[in-house]
Amino acid sequence: MESERLTYGQYCPLSRALDVLGERWSFLILRDLTLGTTRFNDLSRGLPGLSRSLLAKRLRRLVADGVVERLDGAYLLTDAGRALQPVLWGLGEWGSRWAFGDPQPTELDPDLLAWWMHARLDTPDWPGHRHVIELTFADHPRRFWFVIERGTPSVCRTDAGYAVDVVRRAELAALYLVWLGRLTLSAALRDGRVTCQGPAALTRRLGRVLRLSPLVAAPA
Repeated sequence: MESERLTYGQYCPLSRALDVLGERWSFLILRDLTLGTTRFNDLSRGLPGLSRSLLAKRLRRLVADGVVERLDGAYLLTDAGRALQPVLWGLGEWGSRWAFGDPQPTELDPDLLAWWMHARLDTPDWPGHRHVIELTFADHPRRFWFVIERGTPSVCRTDAGYAVDVVRRAELAALYLVWLGRLTLSAALRDGRVTCQGPAALTRRLGRVLRLSPLVAAPA
């Protein structure tokens, strides 16, 4: 049985909001739900520091508070949950301006970055039904294959044996900076921190295909 929730005990709208949302991980769960993640396993993969048991507990709490609803195994935002998007984006904008310096080594997770990036793939103008982008790092042994089947992306940690269309190689920190809009792709390509190999017809479109984090576009 879950322990009774501690509250601030104040009749104030901010206090009540923090009673609902102030628990550790809640805002990051809501971030991922806002960005379209709906399944428990996908939420867990996008939050590697959160145990599955605590994720389940947080989701139960958000459902009980009317912020999230569960439907056919999916977790979906309610009207109250969707109304939090400007709050989440506002926090992201504040963090980008006031609390976002250079990345720390412990914050650089290639698995998490690849997972984030695969959800932003957009290949409507690439010819053919299957596209494969191989992602390798100059300073980390992990490799990934982004497989787009008829517009539906997935990310693989092992080679599925498909022909690779484009190989992108990058320094891990540099790719994080590009993903979060703190380093332009053109600058990273010029100084060699990111490279792309493949047919020119595909590589010149790569900047549009691998879209940046949605938090880059957070309103100022």
